[in-house]
Amino acid sequence: MINVEVVYDHKKKYKNGGSDVGPVEARITIARKVYYISTGVRVHYKNFVAGRIINQPDAAELNDRLAMVVMRIQSEVNGYLERGEAINITAIRQNVWKAKADEEPDAAPLLDWFGEQIGLMRLRPGTIVRYKAVMNRLQEFGGLKRWRDVTVENIYKWDAWLHGLKKSPAGNGLSRWGLCDDGRADACREDEYLSDGAVYNYHKCLKSLLNRAVACGRLDVNPYDRLRGQFKRGEKESVEFLTEDEMQRFIETKPPVGTEMDVAHDLFIFQMFTGLAYADAQAFNIKDYKKVMVEDGGGADACGENGSGKVERWVNVGERVKTGVAYVSQLLPPVVEVLKKYGWKVPKMANAKYNICLKALGMVAGIDRPLHSHLARHTFATWMLRHGVPIEHVSKMLGHTNIQQTMKYAKVQPMMIYDDFERVGKMFE
Repeated sequence: MINVEVVYDHKKKYKNGGSDVGPVEARITIARKVYYISTGVRVHYKNFVAGRIINQPDAAELNDRLAMVVMRIQSEVNGYLERGEAINITAIRQNVWKAKADEEPDAAPLLDWFGEQIGLMRLRPGTIVRYKAVMNRLQEFGGLKRWRDVTVENIYKWDAWLHGLKKSPAGNGLSRWGLCDDGRADACREDEYLSDGAVYNYHKCLKSLLNRAVACGRLDVNPYDRLRGQFKRGEKESVEFLTEDEMQRFIETKPPVGTEMDVAHDLFIFQMFTGLAYADAQAFNIKDYKKVMVEDGGGADACGENGSGKVERWVNVGERVKTGVAYVSQLLPPVVEVLKKYGWKVPKMANAKYNICLKALGMVAGIDRPLHSHLARHTFATWMLRHGVPIEHVSKMLGHTNIQQTMKYAKVQPMMIYDDFERVGKMFE
């Protein structure tokens, strides 16, 4: 016996009240086996009674849509019966949705729907910029325009297209204290392709949008669910950081006071001696810190001295903006100097503009590789390890979820191993 009927939310996620709308689905029963096909309709559970939608302005239109979906399913099933073939639910689902897309060519194109959802998602400004970049690349790609285009095959094509995409070269007009002539932040060689990490981030955003489409009944399945683990973030063989000599050269670089370069210079020093990521640095608030008195390790410093062998320190246990993971922070003297300069606030600067300025500052300081905001965080971690801070403590300072994240910094500290050899070797002198 084969039966096709319309039901509400067979997973029972939306039947307990609340304001959320749940999916209306077509249920196919074949020899006591049950299958479900999305109808693309979502309503509040109180507005679905006995297989029909009631008490809302578009009820008649939605009921017609449900009837059309059921009719298509029955037609597909009858075709299998007439041909004497085994019923293929996957093929029926694809054919039903293909027919619907063919009949409604102007109904909520994929990218239009994505744009609406990005506006509804509670995203930080920087994350919105990232999602919009994904939208731009999808528009250029052209292979994911309609809902029927969302297939495993097209996701593979999207991946190949991204890997063949070259980064946008910035102008080479970096003056001593100037910015790129064309104002772009992505200074790089013309022959440089997107890294695995960059491609992974594009996939990550698209997967998130498609998960939302499944939750809203636009898709039955996210093709990324069939591709688990296929797209790798990629890991750098080594972590970039500044040596102590480079740190000192950067600090001694003195851009004109009050310029964007000056602000970027101070902001990088702030990050380099706190280990805070860009988002956490921009969210800094001195009110989150409290003063404590500690034994003076020797010598007055920028934190002040009270003449009793103790000094004031600013300490805080905060939460990272990105992950919500706790981190432990203390304001070292170079950080306090920066904060005093700006009235105990961290200067605000857009990340793109900040990175452009850092590249120019690095050139002036004679540093042979492009600087970027996250390099300050790497430098802080390696600097702490070089000075004997236990890796467990560095992990807490950085707000890592586990010590494995911090281990990458330990791999770039061969000088610490040489120091151990030297210390043990003195036993033989």
